[in-house]
Amino acid sequence: MNRKCERGEGMCKKAIKYIVIELIVCLLIGCVPRETAQELPVKMAAEKSVSASDGIKPQEPVKVQQQPDPSITIVMVGDVLLHTAVNESGEMEDGTYNYKHLFKNVRADIEDADLAIANQEVILGGTELGLSGYPAFNGAFEVGDALCDAGFDVVLHATNHALDKGKKGLLNCLRYWETNHPEMSALGIYESAEAHEKDLFLYEKDDIKIAILNYTYGTNGIALPADMPFAVNLLDKDQIKEDVMKAEEKADFIIVCPHWGTEYNLGISKQQEEYAKLFADLGVDLVIGTHPHVIEPISWIESTVPKDATQEEPHKMLVYYSIGNYINATSRTGDGVAAQAVGAMAKITISKDKKGEVIISQYAAIPLVTQMLTGPGLITTYKLSDYSERLAESNEMILHDSAFSYQYCEKLCKDIFGNRIYEYR
Repeated sequence: MNRKCERGEGMCKKAIKYIVIELIVCLLIGCVPRETAQELPVKMAAEKSVSASDGIKPQEPVKVQQQPDPSITIVMVGDVLLHTAVNESGEMEDGTYNYKHLFKNVRADIEDADLAIANQEVILGGTELGLSGYPAFNGAFEVGDALCDAGFDVVLHATNHALDKGKKGLLNCLRYWETNHPEMSALGIYESAEAHEKDLFLYEKDDIKIAILNYTYGTNGIALPADMPFAVNLLDKDQIKEDVMKAEEKADFIIVCPHWGTEYNLGISKQQEEYAKLFADLGVDLVIGTHPHVIEPISWIESTVPKDATQEEPHKMLVYYSIGNYINATSRTGDGVAAQAVGAMAKITISKDKKGEVIISQYAAIPLVTQMLTGPGLITTYKLSDYSERLAESNEMILHDSAFSYQYCEKLCKDIFGNRIYEYR
């Protein structure tokens, strides 16, 4: 046999050997599930690559971070109380009015919140009605400009001073907000029955809807205008029940801001206890109170009646009974007056949990101190964490109550709020 034939015979034998190997491999793969067979070459290649790489280990599984629960941060400050010295502090040397100094030290906190609320204790009727302090207050429109500039979203007007300048003052205030700052939601006072009937403030973010309701115990004995019996939201139990039911249809979380309690009382009144129980039984989630001009305790209240047949545990509601004054320049003197210089910023985070329920996940009271100083642009408010003994020594509150000091403010906050200050729990 020649070499050509020998080469052909060798090639034939190699071809037969190759075919036999291929058949064996196919038979072996055929015994493995299709998905595994498809992955096998990739896995073998990966293993080969790793073993051939000196000192390199297979990659760790990628850890997927869970998305945080949807949440909303809410802050609220207490009474923006425009005593005469506060009104006068906004009159600049050139005759214009500017009140930005009132909020300059808390502006960052207000801007950082998703929803910021202020209790505008006195009506903003404008300079045409004459600025005035106690007992019949009236503030400048420029106070409203400063509130908006600081980053507030909601202003509460259902207070005992809402009618201090009568129907004219109330209408001036409403028209100012509508014309100059339509982005601001002014609650608690109304120009028409239709506005009162339709009034329901709703805020929505991350698929969470919040409703806010605002009421006052009265208007200092001043009767509602005969042709405007709806002008100011009063603490009327039937009206509250109707409003809360309406809010429950549209909101996941309900806040009530009542103007209630006893002035200068560091404790809780029977009226506050009565209405807190009503709010809890109706299913309200959060109450932030104003009017006493001093701070009062924070506590959880449980409902005494089930919200519905599926409710396993009593409904729980958080209550800030009073967050005191945000700003003031009282003329009162004597023991206990120093407490009027101390207020708080309520700070609450609400979240939607895995069950889809909206709950309070964090809350705190951030102590505030009014720095009473006479002169244009001087009076202001500090967070207690930014305050100092040096500032306290120059505070004109000392002239009203010699007990006032930095230590006094700190002790009062700890006595009333316990550990719910500074920390955000």
